[in-house]
Amino acid sequence: MGAARRPPGDDPLTPETAIGRFLRHVAVERGLADNTLAAYRRDLARYAEHLAAAGRADMAEVTEADVAAFLAAMRRDAGAAASSAARMLSTVRGLHRFLVEDGIVADDVAHATAPPKLPMRLPKAITVDEMSRLLAATDGDDPVRIRDKALLELLYATGTRVSEAVGLDVDDLATGEFVRVLGKGGKQRLVPVGGYARNAVGAYLTRVRPEFAARGTATPALFLGPRGSRMSRQSAWLTIQAAAERADLAAHVSPHTFRHSFATHLLQGGADVRVVQELLGHASVATTQLYTLVTIDGLRDVYTTSHPRAR
Repeated sequence: MGAARRPPGDDPLTPETAIGRFLRHVAVERGLADNTLAAYRRDLARYAEHLAAAGRADMAEVTEADVAAFLAAMRRDAGAAASSAARMLSTVRGLHRFLVEDGIVADDVAHATAPPKLPMRLPKAITVDEMSRLLAATDGDDPVRIRDKALLELLYATGTRVSEAVGLDVDDLATGEFVRVLGKGGKQRLVPVGGYARNAVGAYLTRVRPEFAARGTATPALFLGPRGSRMSRQSAWLTIQAAAERADLAAHVSPHTFRHSFATHLLQGGADVRVVQELLGHASVATTQLYTLVTIDGLRDVYTTSHPRAR
């Protein structure tokens, strides 16, 4: 496999110097967080050690085989999990792409190295009973509790992402029975809203939102904070965590739990996977089909524990 090749007339560039330039670039141009920069630095220190052991003193001498060997060594010698190895390869690819874009080398020798296949992560949902407990944990006459119930009921009723929910405006409640959701890539979809969520949102709109809105500047946002501004994703996350703690479910509830539970419970109830795909706003049905694997696992568990000759 070919080496990176240095443009004619350029001086040799050691891996350490190249890495230093790259780290300065991502720190200044991309404004990465300190933790991310620290991870880049660790990954590239390992890569520099690998190149030194291979006798590569000039980045123009690095080959595709060197990059592939680094990935293999991380999996074999360092025992890195597939996710960690994939992250390291991504960092190395960023380094080599930077060197090409800056005209330091002519070829990107890391581009052809494929990342390790990551294990499929199935969506995690909670049971219908657990969801009922979670939603009941927002009961109360306090204005914030009334808003929180409206938010959580809407999340479960529609399967919207938390970012989509806090991004809703009042006008997005199209007819009261549907909500207009702006999803990824600016794609809009209409999602039905069930009776429980309609009642909760209605109570919030009549009893709480006018009071909150009067404390801030005019905003079309559906969900407001007590000071009258649009509710943030962080506030929504804290709301969910607080309700989960009150329901004794905090250990395994995240904002996405509502979306996963929405899809899983629909499929368990007999909904067609393509209908669920449309409701979730998935571009590909393959993404939605991950939820069918969850329901199949549930069927298998019930069968194994219930049938007298299953084991």
